Amino acid sequence: MPKITRRLFGALALSTAAAFALPANAADKINVGILSLTSHSPSIIAEAKGYFDEQELDVEFVSFQAAQPMAVAIASGDVDFGMTAISGGLLSLADKGVVKIIGGALQETPDVEGQKILASKAAHDDGVKTPADLKGRSFGITTTGSSFHYMAHKIADKEGFDRSEIKVKPLQKVPAVIASLKSGQIDAWSIVPNIAGALTRGPEVVEIGKVSDYIDNYQVTTVFTSTSNVEEKPELVKRFLAALSKGIADYNAALVDKSMSEEETAEIVKAIHQYVYSDQPIEKADPRIRAGAMRINEGAALSMASVEDQLEWFKSEGLAPEGVTMEKLVDTSFVETR
Repeated sequence: MPKITRRLFGALALSTAAAFALPANAADKINVGILSLTSHSPSIIAEAKGYFDEQELDVEFVSFQAAQPMAVAIASGDVDFGMTAISGGLLSLADKGVVKIIGGALQETPDVEGQKILASKAAHDDGVKTPADLKGRSFGITTTGSSFHYMAHKIADKEGFDRSEIKVKPLQKVPAVIASLKSGQIDAWSIVPNIAGALTRGPEVVEIGKVSDYIDNYQVTTVFTSTSNVEEKPELVKRFLAALSKGIADYNAALVDKSMSEEETAEIVKAIHQYVYSDQPIEKADPRIRAGAMRINEGAALSMASVEDQLEWFKSEGLAPEGVTMEKLVDTSFVETR
């Protein structure tokens, strides 16, 4: 039997005390990818109101500038959950079996003001009065395969002209698209209502239509995670979605349905402001955050028809592997689908 020295006794006492100090159920640490957009508010609200704590989740937000890098980070395990538009990169990763869509988020609905189709004043004066007039015209997008690209082609499809006759112009970043539209270097663009409203208040940009008239129940963004989380940690996925769903409910009540008290809504806007328009004073950011709200599906319900339509568009344009299927892309076991 080893001799109990004073030093050994002290070490044993410290280790025993440390063991008793550990919580019975330590929270699982997860990284959640977000973009600095009002539509990413449900995760922020869930964190601010303790809904992740209720699910014993310790959340750290990781900011991104675009959808594709977030998908790559989730595939690599650097980020656990994300919410953004379907991209070619996401589809390629799904084809490789490393990411899965597990829910729906932002969706175009007839009852809520949605994304607008805009024309430069120069194009409008030259005859672009409605989306039907975009045949042969230029349309700004961020990157090939972006949601902007998809929307441009859906306009062409419904108006009955060839997709090649709407000339998409990749400009990489939203500020570059805005600058090109205002200066008349591109003829048209589509964007969320708060940005559209700010642009049309000036003399350089005119609203000519609504995206909801061209895409039925457009599932603009989805919730996704790694395939390993789906297969090896389904309870973690369920807990994340439970907390997120409570954040979605508060978001819709405060900013879309406006059924929440002004005092509660102001607190929610204050929490969102930490990540959205954080470079501006709250007095300026508050109305912009509120104006940017579009409906997010309660319970993260997912429109399968919209996801499938997007998948088929990507394939038709050669922007996704032919082998990727809805079964590879979506796991339907966690949320309501429709």
